[in-house]
Amino acid sequence: MFKEFKEFALKGNVMDLAIGVVIGGAFQKIVTSLVEDIIMPIVSIITGKVDFTDMVIKIGNATIKYGNFITAIVNFLIIAFSIFIVVKYLNKLNNLKNIGEDLALKLDKKGKFKKHKKDEEAVVEPETKICPYCLTEIKYKATRCPNCTSELDNDEEDNEKSDEIKE
Repeated sequence: MFKEFKEFALKGNVMDLAIGVVIGGAFQKIVTSLVEDIIMPIVSIITGKVDFTDMVIKIGNATIKYGNFITAIVNFLIIAFSIFIVVKYLNKLNNLKNIGEDLALKLDKKGKFKKHKKDEEAVVEPETKICPYCLTEIKYKATRCPNCTSELDNDEEDNEKSDEIKE
């Protein structure tokens, strides 16, 4: 059981996730400081020196701190936007990498684009042929003429075609 846990814990995905959580926590502290120490004081100056941390509603003995909630929303929006920018940048880098790999496949050793051979046209088998004995049109794969009942040899027909080409 311990061995299985050790294999699971030391896999690359788990370690990457752990590193991501630690870095995310540190990033969250930086953004919280940015929001509480820089952005919210600027907003309070613009709104008439309102301190958001003092914004509370008292209902009986309970206090609802909606100022802290507003600060948390601004904090979240900054973190979400920052992550969006990073992911967008990484996707762009990944696309550039794929384009570079595709381009490398198209280049030859001298750095010039490879010439692609055009696909050779597929040999299309004709649907009909002419019987060499009665000169009627018959199916191409026929081995006996349905009109004169002569047996057709493919070798003879090939020889006749080569004779026609020579003439």
